[in-house]
Amino acid sequence: MSINEEKLKKTFGAALRYYRKEADLSQEKLAQEANLDRTFISMLERGLRQPSLITIFELAAILRIKPSQLVIAVEDKIKYKK
Repeated sequence: MSINEEKLKKTFGAALRYYRKEADLSQEKLAQEANLDRTFISMLERGLRQPSLITIFELAAILRIKPSQLVIAVEDKIKYKK
């Protein structure tokens, strides 16, 4: 399977931004609740960093969504080569 890493990171960032805004949270508030730095949230949303599995679960809990919702949002946008 071939996955474009940059596209994956940017797509995750867009999904995170979407759900953060749906939860009416600023990057700063999300970071504070997750015990992360606001710049890390910014870098995630811009596709410059990628989260660990633990971070995905922590962010999802704060956003009041299932972690799978974040993954599915990314999966729906990424085309996989089988």
